[in-house]
Amino acid sequence: MRGSAVYAHLWSTPEVEALLGDEGRLASWLDILAALARAQGELGLIPAEAADEIAQRAVVENLDLAYVAEQTRATEHSTLGLIRGVQQVVSASAGEWFCYGATVQDVADTWCALVMRDVGRIVERDLAAIEAALRKLARRHKATPIAARTHGQPGLPVTFGYKAAVWAAEIRRHRERLGDGGTRWLVGQLGGAAGTGSLWGPARRELQDRFCDLLGLGRPEGPWISARDRLAEFGTVLAMVCATLGKIGNEVLELQRPEIGEVAEPFTPGAVGSITMPHKRNPERSEHLVTLARLARAESSVLVESMVVEHERDGRSWKAEWAAFPELCRLTAAALRMARGLAEGLTVDPEAMAANVVRGGGYLFSERVMAALAAKLGKQTAHLLVYEASMAGVEAGRTFREALEAVPAITDALSKAELDELLDPSAAVGQAPEIVDEILSSLGDRERGEGRR
Repeated sequence: MRGSAVYAHLWSTPEVEALLGDEGRLASWLDILAALARAQGELGLIPAEAADEIAQRAVVENLDLAYVAEQTRATEHSTLGLIRGVQQVVSASAGEWFCYGATVQDVADTWCALVMRDVGRIVERDLAAIEAALRKLARRHKATPIAARTHGQPGLPVTFGYKAAVWAAEIRRHRERLGDGGTRWLVGQLGGAAGTGSLWGPARRELQDRFCDLLGLGRPEGPWISARDRLAEFGTVLAMVCATLGKIGNEVLELQRPEIGEVAEPFTPGAVGSITMPHKRNPERSEHLVTLARLARAESSVLVESMVVEHERDGRSWKAEWAAFPELCRLTAAALRMARGLAEGLTVDPEAMAANVVRGGGYLFSERVMAALAAKLGKQTAHLLVYEASMAGVEAGRTFREALEAVPAITDALSKAELDELLDPSAAVGQAPEIVDEILSSLGDRERGEGRR
């Protein structure tokens, strides 16, 4: 689907495609190999003039990409087609020194590190925007009552701001994971045939350090051609990001059901929900976030599986990464774009939320009544009384108040005024507003200051 002019927008974004498409990837590979040539030229490992020519001439705009592709297929080697393509655009003498001593995995792994850097920046940017939108919802609706749902059933009243604040805190933790992990996965790879840099001799370490410096990457503690935990960790973080966005999408999908009707996706005029049922407004964004999360988890599992390698190189592992890693980046970018639009344009209906709190006769206030009875009769006795009253009331089709007033042990312990207060919806959200303030404070809520700037 990602190559489709019709459906590609569902699975990727142009921004990420520019990094991962053939031209973007080859341009990055050539940057990596130019950095290698420059570092080798500085250290006298190859002629300085060859290094300069490679850096100037070996750029994707000069290459015949069709020839590179044809030679890649003809040689059945992933990099030799590129090498032969470069030999066409540099002098014969410079071409002799192109990709000197490096192996395919040096280039591919270093490219992955660069992609993790660039995709990580996109993910951080979009997560920050989503978090800001959720903080705004949390602040605006910190006291807006909504029915909590546990096991798919109404539980007790909380607030929509509480729900949004919990979402925002989860998003922030993903941002922290990205920041913490960068020191581990944003490193170059340069080891040659078996990772030991044998072709470069004593210059190996200095060459590696200069190579990483030129690319703006960290220096690994050693070769990682057979240690795939870096990509697995990054991929796992992306899958977790998509899972959180999928969770939010799933909740919005459920709350948008007409029989609940508490929130709604932003509607774009002209959007069609069904070609047979013209009235429909489907939660397409929310639904697709769940789909993307499922696919992201599947791709992430391939990266974790690729950690099981044999000896110093195992193409069965890292070639699987060539398929799974870019696809995971694409899926994450698509999910972030959709989730950002969802969070920033979400419609909230406080009246529907309030109506659903008392829907069914007010049984969502059972905990408050139980707590008041517990202070007088003990918790276990209170629970049993409210439980039996509730079960009998539901079976008889009574309201919660009618069910309580049918039990003398309850009316003896609680006055009419006490019941009025305990069954007041405006006082039933517990500590939810305070928790919203606590979460926003912990996130360093700076929206007003940001707005002034």
